[in-house]
Amino acid sequence: MNAGNADRFDHRALQGAAPQRGKTLARAKTSAGEKPGAYTAFGLRAEAEPIRPGLHVVATPIGNLGDISFRALATLAAADAIVAEDTRVTKTLLAHYGIATPLVAYHEHNAAVMRPHLLARLTGGAALALVSDAGTPLISDPGFKLVADALAQNIAVVSVPGASAVLAALVVAGLPTDRFFFEGFLPQKSAARRGRIAELSAIPGTLVIFESPRRVAETLNDLAAVLGPRDAAIARELTKYFETVRRGRLPDLASIVSAEPPPKGEIVVLVGPPGAEPPVQPDLDARLGKALEAHSVKDAAAVVSAETGQPRRKVYARAIELSARQR
Repeated sequence: MNAGNADRFDHRALQGAAPQRGKTLARAKTSAGEKPGAYTAFGLRAEAEPIRPGLHVVATPIGNLGDISFRALATLAAADAIVAEDTRVTKTLLAHYGIATPLVAYHEHNAAVMRPHLLARLTGGAALALVSDAGTPLISDPGFKLVADALAQNIAVVSVPGASAVLAALVVAGLPTDRFFFEGFLPQKSAARRGRIAELSAIPGTLVIFESPRRVAETLNDLAAVLGPRDAAIARELTKYFETVRRGRLPDLASIVSAEPPPKGEIVVLVGPPGAEPPVQPDLDARLGKALEAHSVKDAAAVVSAETGQPRRKVYARAIELSARQR
């Protein structure tokens, strides 16, 4: 998600067939004072076993550096290069575990240029590790196209699973987990955001949404306006020292967050599935017909929704149908 990058990578290093694997690792890592294919954990230095050629999709911690598997560490240490969304972030992880594998920047701003070079290296027999800023790659980052193109060229793609902000938020939210829908980021402008929320409203599962700290209050207000008093949760800084999870009804959470300064850190908003709605009243059409004589479709729906207690989205949809018939 963070596309900024202080490191530059020479594209020529990725062109053509991959160099011999062992010599590449030895040159890159011994020049950095590290033993080739090694990592440190719990104060012990371990040599990583070789990994097969292909693209290894490696999950990394979302905050707590301890949330990484031994397999992930071994893969990062043994790879010919690590393809990272933000090399500055990944350097911190590698330094913590004493890994000296060279890094390649791959983010939304350079993906179109870098992807052919990465694919050429993979075709030549390289073993590359793909990581995100944090968590599992491909979730709200440009890794999907690289994986899809690699598979199209019969290049092996290997999953090295681990931390995920989506699942970490789900298990502490207290909302139904048997079905959930990951939306990612909603549109930035309120009108478009409300339109998208309306499209999501009928999904029979918990909604999982990423949001920036500066927009989370606006998003909660839009969610409450469109979805009503559904159960919800806001998870902030998951797995970190200041981890916070707030639970409650959407209008209440919106009111609380709007009254506070913008929060810091990564935000995950979760909204419970639609619950039981009031039964449709038999005079709904009659009320709408009368209201449409004096109001626009939108205003008529708002008036009748307030009178009957029916969800505004349902009344609005019916108002559109009736209005179309009257033309």
